[in-house]
Amino acid sequence: MAAVLSIMSFSIMPACSSDEEDELVGNWVKVSDFDGVARCSAVTFTVNGAVYVATGGYGGYKYRLDDLWMFNEDSGTWTKKASMDGTARTYAVGFGTDRYGYVGLGYDGDVYLKDFWKYNEDSDSWEQITSIGGSKRMGASAFVIDGTAYVVGGENNSESVTDFWAFDPSSGTWTEKREISNVSDEDYDDDYSTIARSYGVTFTMYGLGYFTCGENAGSGRTSTWEYNPVNDTWTERTAYEAGTRSEAVGFSVGNRGFVLTGKSGTYQYDDMWEFFPSDEYDEYD
Repeated sequence: MAAVLSIMSFSIMPACSSDEEDELVGNWVKVSDFDGVARCSAVTFTVNGAVYVATGGYGGYKYRLDDLWMFNEDSGTWTKKASMDGTARTYAVGFGTDRYGYVGLGYDGDVYLKDFWKYNEDSDSWEQITSIGGSKRMGASAFVIDGTAYVVGGENNSESVTDFWAFDPSSGTWTEKREISNVSDEDYDDDYSTIARSYGVTFTMYGLGYFTCGENAGSGRTSTWEYNPVNDTWTERTAYEAGTRSEAVGFSVGNRGFVLTGKSGTYQYDDMWEFFPSDEYDEYD
């Protein structure tokens, strides 16, 4: 789920195998807790460097949330903001640009949703925009690179979706990208079988997107994948260190990426972890 970044050049490793003998790069470190109610199925977006977390559910989904929280990187604190307009929902997706935050898709009762809403930070107001291409879905994730938003993963009618979409806020249009599955005769997507998932989290650093956590067919995912928009391909990185969890949120501040909240079984989390994609794994930090 998403931030707008000042991009630095970054060396790209070729797609690697998920075999046990491969040494994956990256390290996770626990940082401060989220101040709001412990929840799952929330969304996050970043506008002008300010990170927002919104919606979600708690109490076994008995209660759906429409609250909005802003994170202050300098103080490490959270501030409650105005609640979201539109239908209260879980399993939604959110992303932000340099001017607006966006929330869409998700689930309300027995209804899959496809609508998208734009949040104006200056006026503290919401406006409905063009819906995503493809089908309705819940549990999707999103990230933003150079002003373009990418929506990945999710499920429709209990089946994981593998289509992958890019949104251009300047034109309000959606463009389909390469699928996140092994559908070609080339070798770039041979290991893509573990990318597809619902309720995963995303963030961006150094002009690259990251996709981790979540679940597929009821099984938890910890694999972490890195997306390069230049060649529209994915590379596997070190798995998420804190074990399986789904319905968490992720965000970026500068070139720092974080994962927080979520659930495993009936347990809901309020911890937060930071990912260092170029560091060696350290199980003792």
